[in-house]
Parts: sequence; C-alpha cells; structure tokens
Amino acid sequence: MTTQLVHDSEYLPRICAMLRQIEEQEMDAIRQAASAAYRSIRGGGLLHAFSTGHSHMIVEELFYRSGGLVPVNPILREDLMLHSGAITSTRLERKCGIATEILEQAGLAPGDTLLLSSNSGINTVPVEAALYARERGVTVVSVTSLEASALLKSRHPSGKKLCEVSDVVIDNHAPLGDGLLELPGSRQVTGGASTFGSLFIAQRIVLCIENLYLADGLRPPVLSSANLPGGDEFNRELVQQYQGRIRALR
Repeated sequence: MTTQLVHDSEYLPRICAMLRQIEEQEMDAIRQAASAAYRSIRGGGLLHAFSTGHSHMIVEELFYRSGGLVPVNPILREDLMLHSGAITSTRLERKCGIATEILEQAGLAPGDTLLLSSNSGINTVPVEAALYARERGVTVVSVTSLEASALLKSRHPSGKKLCEVSDVVIDNHAPLGDGLLELPGSRQVTGGASTFGSLFIAQRIVLCIENLYLADGLRPPVLSSANLPGGDEFNRELVQQYQGRIRALR
C-alpha cells in the first residue's frame, strides 16, 4: 500500500504564484492605500494598523522595523492575539463593542488612515472597527481574502463583511480555508497562505508611500537598523517627532 503524502514541493511555486497575482492585480488598490496614508501623514496624521489573531502580524510588520516608516501607530490588544489565549482570542473577535472600546483609546483623528487585516473578513471586531473609523472621518484600508469572504457568512450584526465597509480593499488572494495544499484523503487544507500575502502587501504599501515622498522631493521617515553603527542616533530624531501620538514609541 502506497502512503499518500502532502505535495509539499508545490508549496513554494504556489506561494510565488499568489504573490505574483497580488503584484499584477492589486497594485491599483495598493497605490490607493498608499496615497491615503501619505495624505494622512503629510497632513500631520498617522497610518494606524489594527488586526486580530494571526492577522495581527501585519501590524508588527508595519511598526518600528528596519526600513519601515516611523508614523505608523500599532493598535495591539493582547487578548485579541494568540499568545495570551488562542481560544479566548477567537471568542473575543466575534463580540460586539470590543473594537469600539479599543479604538476610542487609539488616538484616531479625522484625516487619518486605518489599515485592517482579516483573512475571512467576517468577524465582528474588524467590521466594527471599520465602521467606527469611517464614522469619524478616517480612511479605512482592508486586506482580506475576497474568495473566502464571498463564501462565508458575516458574524457582525449588520450582516456586512470587511470588504463591504472599507474605502480601499486589497485582496490577499488566499484561498478559502487559508491553505494552498490538501491533506490526502480529506478536504482539509494546509500550507498557510494569508500571512505571506498580507505582509507582502504591507511592504508594497510602504514602498509606494516612500516613492510619494521622493516624488515630492522629500526624504521618507524610514528607520535604520538599530544594529548598524549609528542606527540609534539616526532613529532618535525621527522617533521624537511622533512620540507624542504613538504610545508604542517609548
């Protein structure tokens, strides 16, 4: 009897194909997101980022990293991430009121931009966050799987999904179930996809924002690696400009 195996050698080409789809099909939306964030920053505001579960990694990717932009406000709530309770995180991201409670303390201002990432786009917290932000004059950018969202039912009381309540929607091209491979003998998928897509999108947005600065003859506020000689000194002046608005810059 021959044992069936996961076709793991297909993982790399499928990930690369997914990233290529994003590059070829989502650049208009990525540029719209970058333009919104650039207008926010140049107007004295911020690019905020907020997500739950595994999707929160896009927030970590955007904030305080070598080669990253300084004016990014990470909205991180421990009980919505996995390390302090995975089951609790899943339960809470389906509850009403939590996003409002969090965003009321996040320093959002009219004219700012908020990036939200949710692979399914159906849970209450990201939908509530988008509605809350838009009501307050904040541009909402969502990163989500349009395939998954189309096939799943919203958990928000309005029946809306994240892609339906956002100003700019970027498809991460992850498939339903968030796996690029199948386990033999079942319908279960494996080989995670959405994190690769979302982090690629985050970096493409950053690069587009940097080019908008350069096109205007300005130097982008980009961090140096703190592990390079002179890195701390270089970053200090940039960071001081935003410490009053970004709590995590301390």
